[in-house]
Amino acid sequence: MKKSLIVLAFIVVGIQFIPVERSNPPITGEINAPSNIKAILKKSCYDCHSNETHYAWYAYVAPVSFLVAKDVNNGRRSLNFSEWNKYDKEKREKILEVIMKEVNQGTMPLSIYTLVHPSAKLDPLKIKTLSDWVNKRGGMGKTLRQEKLRK
Repeated sequence: MKKSLIVLAFIVVGIQFIPVERSNPPITGEINAPSNIKAILKKSCYDCHSNETHYAWYAYVAPVSFLVAKDVNNGRRSLNFSEWNKYDKEKREKILEVIMKEVNQGTMPLSIYTLVHPSAKLDPLKIKTLSDWVNKRGGMGKTLRQEKLRK
């Protein structure tokens, strides 16, 4: 038992030396949204979906650091608000559609993230605010209205 604990301690200490990529590349474009919408997105989405990630202390402690890096890299690959200008209009509309679908289903922000960052949770008022803004933008609103009419 004592040897097992010593081995485990060496492993835990040893993995701290495995480098993890934690970068914030330059911002090349921003989403054009009112300040209240940007505030919601920054609070609930930007840590994983932008180049403005705030890495908390636990993001520097393995093995949690591996999970954080993976989630941020995956998040940026699927949507990066700091590179919004790289998406064409059709892609932007599709992204907004996916955002609203995932927000309404409660799958975003990730529950593991909101567990540690409770202020990132989207309450019904924030969800409605986002939804109203997306609907006013055009393409997504038509999609939502058409779906409601079909039901």
